[in-house]
Amino acid sequence: MRTILVMNAKGGSGKSTLCTNIASYFASEEQAKVFIEDYDQQGSSSDWLKVRPSQFPEINGILSWKTSKRAPKNTDYVIMDAPAGVQNRDMGKIIRRAQTIIMPVLPSPMDIRAAARFIQDILLIGRVSQDQIKVGVVANRVKEHTLIYHQLEKFLERLNFSFIGKLRDSQAYVRSAEKGIGVHEMPPSTVYEDLEQWESVINWLKSKRSQPK
Repeated sequence: MRTILVMNAKGGSGKSTLCTNIASYFASEEQAKVFIEDYDQQGSSSDWLKVRPSQFPEINGILSWKTSKRAPKNTDYVIMDAPAGVQNRDMGKIIRRAQTIIMPVLPSPMDIRAAARFIQDILLIGRVSQDQIKVGVVANRVKEHTLIYHQLEKFLERLNFSFIGKLRDSQAYVRSAEKGIGVHEMPPSTVYEDLEQWESVINWLKSKRSQPK
Protein backbone atom coordinates (compact mmCIF):
# COMPACT_ATOMS: atom_id res chain seq x y z
CA MET A 1 0.00 0.00 0.00
CA ARG A 2 1.44 3.36 -1.07
CA THR A 3 0.52 6.39 1.05
CA ILE A 4 0.75 9.88 -0.47
CA LEU A 5 -0.08 12.93 1.65
CA VAL A 6 -0.97 16.26 0.03
CA MET A 7 -0.26 18.95 2.58
CA ASN A 8 0.24 22.67 3.13
CA ALA A 9 -0.43 24.67 6.27
CA LYS A 10 -2.04 27.50 4.27
CA GLY A 11 -5.55 27.18 2.89
CA GLY A 12 -6.30 27.77 -0.77
CA SER A 13 -3.05 26.25 -2.04
CA GLY A 14 -4.79 23.66 -4.24
CA LYS A 15 -4.33 20.60 -2.04
CA SER A 16 -7.61 19.00 -3.03
CA THR A 17 -6.96 19.66 -6.72
CA LEU A 18 -3.66 17.80 -6.51
CA CYS A 19 -5.18 15.08 -4.34
CA THR A 20 -8.04 14.31 -6.74
CA ASN A 21 -5.86 14.51 -9.84
CA ILE A 22 -3.25 12.17 -8.38
CA ALA A 23 -6.01 9.77 -7.35
CA SER A 24 -7.70 9.85 -10.76
CA TYR A 25 -4.38 9.32 -12.56
CA PHE A 26 -3.55 6.13 -10.68
CA ALA A 27 -7.12 4.84 -10.98
CA SER A 28 -7.43 5.52 -14.72
CA GLU A 29 -3.88 5.15 -16.05
CA GLU A 30 -2.57 2.44 -13.72
CA GLN A 31 -5.88 0.61 -13.05
CA ALA A 32 -4.98 0.77 -9.37
CA LYS A 33 -7.27 0.54 -6.35
CA VAL A 34 -7.28 4.09 -5.00
CA PHE A 35 -8.71 5.43 -1.75
CA ILE A 36 -8.92 9.06 -0.59
CA GLU A 37 -8.67 9.86 3.11
CA ASP A 38 -10.08 13.37 3.50
CA TYR A 39 -8.83 15.03 6.68
CA ASP A 40 -9.95 18.50 5.61
CA GLN A 41 -13.28 19.58 7.11
CA GLN A 42 -14.01 21.57 3.96
CA GLY A 43 -14.48 18.17 2.34
CA SER A 44 -13.51 19.21 -1.19
CA SER A 45 -12.07 15.81 -2.08
CA SER A 46 -15.12 14.05 -0.64
CA ASP A 47 -17.44 16.35 -2.61
CA TRP A 48 -15.48 15.48 -5.75
CA LEU A 49 -16.01 11.77 -5.07
CA LYS A 50 -19.76 12.29 -4.69
CA VAL A 51 -20.11 13.60 -8.26
CA ARG A 52 -17.67 11.16 -9.87
CA PRO A 53 -19.40 9.47 -12.83
CA SER A 54 -19.90 5.72 -12.65
CA GLN A 55 -18.32 5.12 -16.08
CA PHE A 56 -14.91 6.15 -14.73
CA PRO A 57 -12.74 3.87 -12.57
CA GLU A 58 -14.04 3.66 -9.04
CA ILE A 59 -12.29 5.66 -6.32
CA ASN A 60 -13.49 5.26 -2.76
CA GLY A 61 -12.93 7.55 0.18
CA ILE A 62 -13.80 8.53 3.70
CA LEU A 63 -14.13 11.65 5.84
CA SER A 64 -11.11 10.87 8.00
CA TRP A 65 -11.63 13.85 10.31
CA LYS A 66 -14.89 12.21 11.39
CA THR A 67 -13.75 8.64 11.90
CA SER A 68 -10.75 6.50 12.84
CA LYS A 69 -11.41 4.10 9.96
CA ARG A 70 -8.70 3.72 7.33
CA ALA A 71 -8.37 2.50 3.75
CA PRO A 72 -8.96 -1.24 3.11
CA LYS A 73 -5.85 -3.41 3.19
CA ASN A 74 -6.11 -4.31 -0.49
CA THR A 75 -5.76 -0.65 -1.54
CA ASP A 76 -2.87 0.16 -3.87
CA TYR A 77 -2.75 3.93 -3.28
CA VAL A 78 -4.02 5.96 -0.35
CA ILE A 79 -4.14 9.68 -1.14
CA MET A 80 -4.52 11.79 1.99
CA ASP A 81 -5.92 15.33 1.79
CA ALA A 82 -4.61 17.13 4.88
CA PRO A 83 -6.39 20.04 6.56
CA ALA A 84 -5.06 23.59 6.31
CA GLY A 85 -3.77 25.20 9.48
CA VAL A 86 -2.95 21.86 11.08
CA GLN A 87 -0.99 22.22 14.32
CA ASN A 88 2.31 20.48 15.05
CA ARG A 89 0.88 17.68 17.19
CA ASP A 90 -1.91 16.81 14.75
CA MET A 91 0.44 17.29 11.82
CA GLY A 92 2.79 14.68 13.23
CA LYS A 93 -0.01 12.13 13.54
CA ILE A 94 -0.95 12.49 9.88
CA ILE A 95 2.62 12.65 8.57
CA ARG A 96 3.62 9.46 10.36
CA ARG A 97 1.26 7.51 8.08
CA ALA A 98 2.79 8.94 4.89
CA GLN A 99 5.55 7.59 2.70
CA THR A 100 5.47 10.60 0.40
CA ILE A 101 4.38 14.21 0.89
CA ILE A 102 3.34 16.54 -1.93
CA MET A 103 3.28 20.22 -1.01
CA PRO A 104 1.65 22.71 -3.41
CA VAL A 105 2.80 26.33 -3.12
CA LEU A 106 1.18 29.32 -4.81
CA PRO A 107 3.15 32.20 -6.36
CA SER A 108 2.42 34.94 -3.83
CA PRO A 109 4.57 36.56 -1.12
CA MET A 110 2.20 35.35 1.62
CA ASP A 111 2.28 31.77 0.34
CA ILE A 112 6.06 31.74 0.00
CA ARG A 113 6.49 32.98 3.59
CA ALA A 114 3.90 30.47 4.87
CA ALA A 115 5.65 27.66 2.99
CA ALA A 116 9.00 28.59 4.52
CA ARG A 117 7.53 28.42 8.04
CA PHE A 118 5.71 25.16 7.28
CA ILE A 119 8.87 23.55 5.95
CA GLN A 120 10.69 24.45 9.17
CA ASP A 121 7.88 22.80 11.14
CA ILE A 122 7.84 19.53 9.22
CA LEU A 123 11.64 19.27 9.38
CA LEU A 124 11.23 18.93 13.15
CA ILE A 125 9.42 15.64 12.56
CA GLY A 126 11.96 12.84 12.81
CA ARG A 127 10.95 10.74 9.83
CA VAL A 128 11.07 13.78 7.53
CA SER A 129 14.44 15.04 8.78
CA GLN A 130 15.86 11.51 8.49
CA ASP A 131 14.66 11.26 4.88
CA GLN A 132 12.32 8.38 5.71
CA ILE A 133 9.46 10.38 4.21
CA LYS A 134 10.10 11.89 0.79
CA VAL A 135 8.84 15.41 0.14
CA GLY A 136 8.11 16.92 -3.28
CA VAL A 137 7.10 20.53 -3.83
CA VAL A 138 4.84 21.72 -6.67
CA ALA A 139 4.47 25.32 -7.85
CA ASN A 140 0.71 25.58 -8.33
CA ARG A 141 -1.53 27.92 -10.35
CA VAL A 142 1.46 29.59 -11.94
CA LYS A 143 1.67 32.21 -14.65
CA GLU A 144 5.21 31.64 -15.85
CA HIS A 145 6.06 35.05 -17.25
CA THR A 146 5.54 36.94 -14.01
CA LEU A 147 8.03 38.29 -11.48
CA ILE A 148 6.38 36.56 -8.54
CA TYR A 149 6.59 33.17 -10.26
CA HIS A 150 10.32 33.61 -10.80
CA GLN A 151 10.66 34.50 -7.11
CA LEU A 152 8.74 31.34 -6.18
CA GLU A 153 10.86 29.22 -8.53
CA LYS A 154 14.09 30.49 -6.95
CA PHE A 155 12.68 29.80 -3.48
CA LEU A 156 11.68 26.23 -4.37
CA GLU A 157 14.99 25.47 -6.06
CA ARG A 158 16.86 26.40 -2.86
CA LEU A 159 14.94 23.87 -0.75
CA ASN A 160 16.37 20.55 0.40
CA PHE A 161 13.19 18.95 -0.91
CA SER A 162 12.58 17.98 -4.55
CA PHE A 163 11.01 20.68 -6.73
CA ILE A 164 9.02 18.26 -8.86
CA GLY A 165 6.94 20.42 -11.17
CA LYS A 166 4.78 23.42 -11.93
CA LEU A 167 1.09 23.47 -12.80
CA ARG A 168 -0.42 26.42 -14.62
CA ASP A 169 -3.48 28.42 -13.64
CA SER A 170 -5.91 26.51 -15.86
CA GLN A 171 -9.69 26.32 -16.15
CA ALA A 172 -9.28 22.61 -16.89
CA TYR A 173 -9.02 22.00 -13.14
CA VAL A 174 -12.27 23.85 -12.52
CA ARG A 175 -14.10 21.93 -15.26
CA SER A 176 -12.77 18.54 -14.19
CA ALA A 177 -13.55 19.17 -10.51
CA GLU A 178 -17.16 20.00 -11.38
CA LYS A 179 -17.46 16.63 -13.12
CA GLY A 180 -15.67 14.52 -10.50
CA ILE A 181 -12.83 13.58 -12.82
CA GLY A 182 -9.16 14.51 -13.26
CA VAL A 183 -7.35 16.16 -16.16
CA HIS A 184 -5.98 12.77 -17.23
CA GLU A 185 -9.59 11.66 -17.78
CA MET A 186 -10.49 14.60 -20.02
CA PRO A 187 -10.08 14.58 -23.83
CA PRO A 188 -6.29 14.97 -24.32
CA SER A 189 -6.70 17.56 -27.06
CA THR A 190 -8.35 19.94 -24.57
CA VAL A 191 -5.76 19.58 -21.78
CA TYR A 192 -2.51 18.73 -23.57
CA GLU A 193 -0.61 21.60 -21.89
CA ASP A 194 -1.75 20.45 -18.45
CA LEU A 195 -0.86 16.82 -19.19
CA GLU A 196 2.65 17.89 -20.22
CA GLN A 197 3.11 19.68 -16.91
CA TRP A 198 1.87 16.68 -14.94
CA GLU A 199 4.52 14.41 -16.48
CA SER A 200 7.30 15.51 -14.11
CA VAL A 201 5.03 15.16 -11.06
CA ILE A 202 3.84 11.68 -12.04
CA ASN A 203 7.35 10.54 -13.01
CA TRP A 204 8.64 11.59 -9.60
CA LEU A 205 5.77 9.83 -7.80
CA LYS A 206 6.48 6.63 -9.73
CA SER A 207 10.25 6.80 -9.19
CA LYS A 208 12.24 5.39 -6.31
CA ARG A 209 13.26 8.97 -5.42
CA SER A 210 9.78 9.57 -4.00
CA GLN A 211 9.64 6.44 -1.87
CA PRO A 212 11.37 5.48 1.39
CA LYS A 213 14.36 3.20 1.08
